[in-house]
Amino acid sequence: MLVMIFVNQLGEMNGLPWWTRHMPSNINGMTYVDMVFPFFLFIVGMSLPMAIEHRLSKGDSVLGLWAHVAMRSLGLMVLGLILANRDKVDARTTGIDANTWTLLALLGAILFWVSYPRSVHYKSQFRVLRIAGLVLLVAMMTIFRRLTPDGHAAWIDTSYWEILGIIGWTYLSVCILYIPTRRWRWAQVAWFIVLTALNIVSSAHWITFTYTTPSYIWPFKSGAGQSIVMAGLLTSMLFLTDAFAVSRRKKTIAAVSLAAVLFVSGWLLTPLGISKVRATPTWCLECSGASICAFLVLYWICDVQKRVRWAIVAKPAGSNTLLTYLLPPLCAAIFGREVLFARWNYGWAGVCQAVIFTAGIIGLSAILTRWKIRLQL
Repeated sequence: MLVMIFVNQLGEMNGLPWWTRHMPSNINGMTYVDMVFPFFLFIVGMSLPMAIEHRLSKGDSVLGLWAHVAMRSLGLMVLGLILANRDKVDARTTGIDANTWTLLALLGAILFWVSYPRSVHYKSQFRVLRIAGLVLLVAMMTIFRRLTPDGHAAWIDTSYWEILGIIGWTYLSVCILYIPTRRWRWAQVAWFIVLTALNIVSSAHWITFTYTTPSYIWPFKSGAGQSIVMAGLLTSMLFLTDAFAVSRRKKTIAAVSLAAVLFVSGWLLTPLGISKVRATPTWCLECSGASICAFLVLYWICDVQKRVRWAIVAKPAGSNTLLTYLLPPLCAAIFGREVLFARWNYGWAGVCQAVIFTAGIIGLSAILTRWKIRLQL
């Protein structure tokens, strides 16, 4: 979260070297910026088995579990479409400007999905707020209009789902594979291989339907994001259960071996390109391997050595992730894109501005978290 906020703000600055940006789609290569989103997907995979078992242990039925998965996915998709379309609002046909529409749409989403306290005295008031949030959200989605290249008015553009929407589709598609086969430990290894193979044949253009078929018909797309989520899921099973190894030594050896296999496989597949935008197999495998190595380091520092105080600065973003993610676009809608100093947007001054902005967002997240304002789908 810290890096994501920082690099997004850094993207507004000028006079910075190439490795501070996303690598262009027509160039083979990737920067550290291209690795932020895969780390998100990897974490989705790591949390998936724990989240599902937690709900089942509380007594949820399988049908109730699927309803929860569907609603969580839908929530992420809706939020993604809001963020993806906020710059496309046509004020004349919508009736309000882009910043106002974005602010009201996100406010409605927050009122609807915020975790209200469990209070008997204020239960009815919280229900009214949740309903009001849903009405506001639906109203904003209903009145939205944009202009097409030929000058006609159109509704929400679903050609790009933004990061949250992509995570929603990826989460849903992996659940489709994982939930029915969760008790078969080697099934997840097989799914990872199948998804990687799908990504390979898609990147090689041996099949094309994975790119052209709408997500609501084929949510797996080219299998790229799903393979990264599955890598995180396998890592979670390895470290947080006894499915594959028992001792820490065996877990570590297995993780290092898996990362090595992914790194070598990614290197062998470099003829298919290296690109985040094109979601090539090398990008997926190298980022998955790097995610495993990063988790392994954190595992030994935090779980084995019990050294966790250093991470307190990231705690608000980690414990209230969705709200933290929405704070930058909320600030942009309220104050405009130039949140800080428009003249300090070049070189090291731009870097300092991005650092200050990131610190401000994390500080605001910490305050809201302390006030028990949390978003939970």
